[in-house]
Amino acid sequence: MSTSIANYQHDFQTPEQQVYDHLLFCVHSESPQQLMERFRLLFLSNAAYPHEQVNAALEKIIFSRQAEAEFPLFLNRCCYILVNYWQMKPETQAAVPYLVKTLENTPTTNNVYARKHKRLLQLVKLFILTPQFNKLQCLAELITTPPERQQQPVSQEPLKRFIRRYPYLYQYYLLADDSSYEQQQAVRKMQARTQEKFEIQLSQYVTYQMRLGQLTRQGVSASQAQRLIHPVNNPTLLSEKELGKAIAHFTGKIDGVYTYQEVAHRFQAYSAHLPAYKNFKDSLYQYLISTINTSYGERHFNQRLYQHLQNILPDCDRNKVDEFILVRTCNQLLNFLIVDSPQNLNHFVFIDLISNLGSPKTIGLILKILLLCRKVKPQLEKRLTILFNHYESSSTEGLPWLITSLENLNVAYSLHFGKTDVSCLKQLK
Repeated sequence: MSTSIANYQHDFQTPEQQVYDHLLFCVHSESPQQLMERFRLLFLSNAAYPHEQVNAALEKIIFSRQAEAEFPLFLNRCCYILVNYWQMKPETQAAVPYLVKTLENTPTTNNVYARKHKRLLQLVKLFILTPQFNKLQCLAELITTPPERQQQPVSQEPLKRFIRRYPYLYQYYLLADDSSYEQQQAVRKMQARTQEKFEIQLSQYVTYQMRLGQLTRQGVSASQAQRLIHPVNNPTLLSEKELGKAIAHFTGKIDGVYTYQEVAHRFQAYSAHLPAYKNFKDSLYQYLISTINTSYGERHFNQRLYQHLQNILPDCDRNKVDEFILVRTCNQLLNFLIVDSPQNLNHFVFIDLISNLGSPKTIGLILKILLLCRKVKPQLEKRLTILFNHYESSSTEGLPWLITSLENLNVAYSLHFGKTDVSCLKQLK
């Protein structure tokens, strides 16, 4: 490309894009220390930035009429250009919380008289008050918390310190509707890595337990067996017994005959031939309550579930079930079973289910819905994030029902939607 064409294209770039392109170039060629110094010079310092075109572009941005509304989104994207690159490598991840801390310590404008510097600091202070910066703080917290700390028993720590453990919540906990592409990429990469790591750890743990069981059946004492095999830690916050029950429940025969997957496939095959949506709802009700404890269900739950189903899309009762109806029905069931919205935080049904059925069977009930319609998986994660946000400042000591449910869902996700070797897990006794 000729210099004249390059300059022509540059002239037609927005000031924001000029800064983005500049940071994208620098992030691939400079260390985190160099980039942080560059970031301070650009946004927090009164010193002249050593790049005339970028300096001019920034001045246009901060003195525009829309600056107070648009600068926070602009700075958020600048931050995530750096974060998205840094968080990919363990050796550079520490730069993310350092960036957040640098912004948190933005100096006041009390003794600042230079017009540009004063304006910059005012706008950075505005960014610090936004939900976007709060999401960035949450991401830094996630990166900062040592993985081993997440393996400790539930304690006095606030729930938000445990967000690292639940990658299926990252998207809704760490992202907003207006999150930049860079921000989305950063979170999705971290989500994929965390989920993959948990699946590997769970598979290793199960293999370890199977080998222990084999040695025990051969007459080797438990203490000897543990010396012969390199121990593998339980990757969850569940007890050894609770984890064993969860794995057996999510991979075993839930009715003594069929697994969750098999029951879902049988229901799908049967319901495909039902003449109308009303018939489908009646059959769906039977599918859902088949694993509900009879005494609990007959007290009040079954009737409430049946009535809720009847109230979903009554105008479609004579229609054949299509994808839209199925997705809408499953979404409405999740509203009923977990929580509706941040504005309607009633989650009595969810707590009541866990109290009476236990976390594995409650998550199993939700798993039945996901196996019918995987498209509602994001809606499940959104609703659980609503609860997580609601309780994030509360001590985990008072939230065993929520912790055990999130841990059981981690296990269920890994076995049914992840890459964990389910055939191997089925051998666990």
